[in-house]
This record gives sequence, C-alpha cells and structure tokens, in this order.
Amino acid sequence: MRRLLVRVWRLLRPLQSRIVWLLHAKFVVGVTGVVRDDEGRVLLLKHRMWPPGRQWGLPSGFARKGEDFRQTVVREVKEETGLDVEVGRLVMLNSGLRTRMEVAFEARLLGGEMRLDPLEILEARWCEPDALPEGVQPVCHPLVRGETSP
Repeated sequence: MRRLLVRVWRLLRPLQSRIVWLLHAKFVVGVTGVVRDDEGRVLLLKHRMWPPGRQWGLPSGFARKGEDFRQTVVREVKEETGLDVEVGRLVMLNSGLRTRMEVAFEARLLGGEMRLDPLEILEARWCEPDALPEGVQPVCHPLVRGETSP
C-alpha cells in the first residue's frame, strides 16, 4: 500500500503544491518591527484602526503574498512613518491565532524623515523601554524588553 501511495504521489508531481495547499491551513501573516534608535528607545505608534484604549503598538502590517517578512517590516515602517530601518533578528513567531500568524523582528533606525500616514497612524513616540504609554498592546511589553518568544 505504501509503495502505491508513493507512486501515485510521484505521478502527481505537477499538482503536488496545489494539493498540499488545498489540504493545509491558510494564514495571513501579521509582521511587526521593534524599531530602536541609537539611544535604545523604541518607536511606538498610535494606530487609528485599533480598538480604543489599546491603540498604541509597534509598527506592523500584513505581509503581501510572496513577500519576505523582513521586507514587510521595512515596507510597513516606511509606509506608516517615512523612516528607513535595517531588520535584525527574529524575536517572535506565534501561529496559534486561528488563521493569523504573528512574526516580529528587531529593527534599527537608519534615517528618514518622520511623516506619519494619517489614514493609519495618529501619533508616533520614541519611548524608553520602561516608559511605554498607557494603552499599549500587551504583546509590546516583552518585545520592547528584548524578550523573545519560546
């Protein structure tokens, strides 16, 4: 029986990726950047579309189809703030959220001029890691402290 399954699978080589896609879970991927400046402060944004009382968070957005997640951080930070960043190490990967996967990377400010996207962002602040604004998303605290997910 195993040999038969192997043969059938090999014959289906042109369709294998489609079959695998149909049989497995699909996710959207939320990507976050923990952006720090040369003084060690972290960039926090007040997001217009997030729930009242929890609008403060890190720069984030959804990865586009086929986009490298590091490039998503660069793109989202640029779109939301006008700033340029260099992406560092992966600090969080969480896939237990129904059809959403969360990924976070450290990032270092390279430059650029702060220009907020008024459709998405209400305010931006550079914060000391131990002085985050009220209403910050809970996931931000360990990320800002430099703690990585298990």
